[in-house]
Amino acid sequence: MASTAEGHLAFEDSASEFQSLEDKVYRAIELLKEARAQKAAAELELAAVRELLEAQSTETDSVRRQLEALQQERAAVRQRVEKLLGEVDAILEQ
Repeated sequence: MASTAEGHLAFEDSASEFQSLEDKVYRAIELLKEARAQKAAAELELAAVRELLEAQSTETDSVRRQLEALQQERAAVRQRVEKLLGEVDAILEQ
């Protein structure tokens, strides 16, 4: 009867170990599902950030071109004003 009890205990230990292993496998599966979901969310966020960066880059280029055009226009206006002031000075000196 002792060997039957030992066999029964060994079976219970084995079943308990199997249950523990099964729980660990299910937990690993859940962790993998969570990791995949987080990866998918991160990829979506990355795509949105890349799109925003592209839009901002395009806007930055546009603003840079506008700034250059305004600087050129300012230089042209400055030259015209300086020319007019020179002419006014010449008239006043006469």
